[in-house]
Amino acid sequence: MRIKNVLITVAIAIGLMACSKDVYKLSDYGIYPNSGEDYTEQLANLINTIQEEREGKPTTLLFEPGDYDFYPDKAIEREYYVSNHDQDNPKKVALVLEDISNLTIDGQGANLYMNGRMLPIAMIDCENCTLKNLSVDTRVPQITQATIVENNISEGIIIYRLDPTCKYRVDNDNRLITYGDNWEVHPVAGIAFEGNSGHIVYQTSDIAVGTNNVEEKEPYLIKAPWQNEKLKEGTIVALRNYARPTPGIFMSGNKNTTIEDVTVHYAEGMGLLAQLCENITLDGFSVSIREGSNRYFTTQADATHFSACKGKITSVNGMYESMMDDAINVHGTYLRITEFLAPNQVVGKYMHPQAYGFYWGGMGDSVQFIKSSTMELISGNVIESIEPYDMESISGAKLFKITLRYEVDKDIASGDYGVENLEWTPEVYFADNTIRNNRARGSLFSTPKNVVVERNLFDHTSGTAILLCGDCNGWFETGACKSVIIRNNHFINALTNMFQFTNAIISIYPEIPNLAEQKLYFHGGDNEGVVIENNTFETFDNPIVYAKSLNRLQFKGNTIIKNNDYPPFHWNKKAFLFERVINVQIENNCFGYDFNEIEDIEYRN
Repeated sequence: MRIKNVLITVAIAIGLMACSKDVYKLSDYGIYPNSGEDYTEQLANLINTIQEEREGKPTTLLFEPGDYDFYPDKAIEREYYVSNHDQDNPKKVALVLEDISNLTIDGQGANLYMNGRMLPIAMIDCENCTLKNLSVDTRVPQITQATIVENNISEGIIIYRLDPTCKYRVDNDNRLITYGDNWEVHPVAGIAFEGNSGHIVYQTSDIAVGTNNVEEKEPYLIKAPWQNEKLKEGTIVALRNYARPTPGIFMSGNKNTTIEDVTVHYAEGMGLLAQLCENITLDGFSVSIREGSNRYFTTQADATHFSACKGKITSVNGMYESMMDDAINVHGTYLRITEFLAPNQVVGKYMHPQAYGFYWGGMGDSVQFIKSSTMELISGNVIESIEPYDMESISGAKLFKITLRYEVDKDIASGDYGVENLEWTPEVYFADNTIRNNRARGSLFSTPKNVVVERNLFDHTSGTAILLCGDCNGWFETGACKSVIIRNNHFINALTNMFQFTNAIISIYPEIPNLAEQKLYFHGGDNEGVVIENNTFETFDNPIVYAKSLNRLQFKGNTIIKNNDYPPFHWNKKAFLFERVINVQIENNCFGYDFNEIEDIEYRN
């Protein structure tokens, strides 16, 4: 009898294990790769099934290797306000993950292709989720590639060949128009790449393009009035505008997210945009050109961008190349104080047109006020309550009524003050990444928590390789860096072009309109500051470090190697240029040229 009971118990246990399904294969639900079919609805239904059946238990959603296509006609529509993107709604989304926990999506080498203007992946209010082993791309990108065939400088005429994968027409006004399933673009600017190396062409930056008064000589061969002597035959030009409707991956309100061995080959915005997330790990996340592709560009903007996150951001073992902005940007958002409602009540406003409409803070959050003109901390406080002031809900709001624990000075509503939320500021670890052949800058950090940048290769970042910023006047991106360690990195030929904030290879550049009246220091601190050690700088020009409004800088154990790869051109002729900087140590460095402290270091205090 006892043996029979044991056998019954074992049988029940086996049956329960069989019913407890923790792996869901797309192929079991009729979703197959390489079919060209749109499986958006089936995939959404499967995710709903997982939510209902698993209720947060550890679960894996398994793709098979191959190509999966998504189309805007059946896309899921969502109203998302995405930091640092165009705030047009609704968004058409291919894969939506909302309010899910403990889910792993394993692509096993799957390639997700968008066919039209879409947001490929949205992860909203998820916890302990992992995305791995897949790529995101677009069949027909909104950036169009052109190859210079002939440049007649004397006549101001250029003939260029469009990439055969693009769709285009010449309209009645003789303008070049490129288009896709649900979009069209008239390119107004371009980035020029060397055909052989993929580097951005020296001293070109953003260029005007020949897309007006064009003539189609034969299919894909365009003749245009276009004057630019630097566009030699064989140069590749990425024809673009400045729209950024959606990132490749959008994350908001998540906790403990891991992105592993995921590549974004193209997005019409950032590669990955995370806002209001806690603890993000990117391991082997890349924004890079697909192997075997003839493209020279990747994303329309930054590779990765983190707005108002907290906890720790870890980004390791990544490849970031050929994007139209930075590899990583970490910051919060200042609200400008526009009204004084009571001694402890003010109105704060999102100022930048690409940053509004999402949660800014909550009860109990520590905040601090800053004077915009001098970027000096005025006072700290705590939020007692906060609510939208111009909308019924947070979604779409630009104004917030903020009730504070302590009274504030009435002058704070003069229009020259901002407020920063200190709760939503992350620690950052950025290591073992390659950043190359991109527009603008390599990496940006604006957070008071610890930042470590180590063992990265910054190869032809075009502008500054590392920027520590802070701006309550234009971008309204917080905040002051207190402790930054930059060590064991390799910098190769930064500063081949001029972009905003590119004053040196490492540029510590808060935007301070009235530096002369500043009494405090924005970055650093008495026992912290910026440490730059054991790095190798290969450069053709002079500027190594520029710093403004910084307390404590150490530059030690570094190697500087001069080359003749390009002619020096930068306006900054100093290796070290400091404006309102104190407590500087420059020691034990190896300069591969005749370094002279008197000639090569300048203080402007």
